[in-house]
Amino acid sequence: MDFPERFSNLPEYAFPRLRRLLDGVPPGGPERAMSIGEPKHPFPDWVGAVLAENVDGFGLYPPNDGSPELLAAISGWIGRRYGVAVPKERILALNGTREGLFNAVVALAPEVKAGGKPVVLVPNPFYQVYAVAALAVGCEPVYVPATAATGFLPDFGALPAEVLDRAVAAFICSPSNPQGAVAPRDYLADLLDLAERHDFRIHADECYSEIYRGDPPPGILEVAAARGADPERVLAFHSLSKRSSMPGLRSGFVVAGPEAMVRLRQLRAYAGAPLPLPLQRVAERLWADEAHVTESRARYRRKYEIADRVLSGVQGCGAPEAGFFLWLPVEDGEAATVRAWRETGVKILPGAYLARDAGGGNPGAGYVRVAMVAAREDEFEAGITALRDSLYV
Repeated sequence: MDFPERFSNLPEYAFPRLRRLLDGVPPGGPERAMSIGEPKHPFPDWVGAVLAENVDGFGLYPPNDGSPELLAAISGWIGRRYGVAVPKERILALNGTREGLFNAVVALAPEVKAGGKPVVLVPNPFYQVYAVAALAVGCEPVYVPATAATGFLPDFGALPAEVLDRAVAAFICSPSNPQGAVAPRDYLADLLDLAERHDFRIHADECYSEIYRGDPPPGILEVAAARGADPERVLAFHSLSKRSSMPGLRSGFVVAGPEAMVRLRQLRAYAGAPLPLPLQRVAERLWADEAHVTESRARYRRKYEIADRVLSGVQGCGAPEAGFFLWLPVEDGEAATVRAWRETGVKILPGAYLARDAGGGNPGAGYVRVAMVAAREDEFEAGITALRDSLYV
């Protein structure tokens, strides 16, 4: 299959579509960027000092799999956060989690399963790289609705057995992007059982795990450990972009079973771009420090309170359980986005751009996604108040 044919169904990236949608439409007020999930909270003031102390590391090829110190720091964080002991040999440092989410499918998907084309199960709405990774290796992405009716989590168990038997991977994002839903322990346990029955891996995107209202969201590693699940069943992806408000650091990691990790590291030896050593030193310190995470989480919790207050009385609107996106119901996502920009200068994202019409309509069409990433609470309140007055009053 040639390149154009394989990618004929490639979902277009959301932000070029947004630029076209708003092209030629003047903003109706001070421009406020609430469309992209780029955290603006301050990161620790010691980051610059750590970078300066290790600047000579730019003169060395960085360790491809992550320095021993960074892998140890990640292992320590996993132990503190989830109560699971994961050896360094099962951790791979990533140059941004997107790299790992894509390469895991490339490294692990077989060419045939159950006598047919392999399937990758994708929540709908979804982070676009899930589907692109499937298409890149000739797998069939199967889009599984994650709607209000399913608690904004995909009901993989409702799929036909013949689809599940061809599944090689199921992506689950918890807390979810864009809805902010948290997968409970029972949900993850049921998914593990389903993966065992139908012999597929769970690719758990947990990049928003440290932004939440109440109790910390459970993770796939702790649920798998509690059930004694086969380590080869799960991959867990985490990032410093959201946790530490450092999207430009491009630092994350994946945990996988021993056999899967051999294949991931083998692919990365040829196709990966390791994080420069000075940045690995910064990441090492960040994974070892919780104070800045606690402070940032407190800021998000205040934004949850603001959103609940400003949007009170607007049916279906309010802050999520976790994560930093508002998933607001509207009649038409594109029309609401244009209206908000034209009347207020607030830039948001049509929900349909994050989803796919896979039969039964696009589950994001009646929503807009609003990023709660402003540096200050008053900036966020001004933006969400303007949106309320434009879209709902």
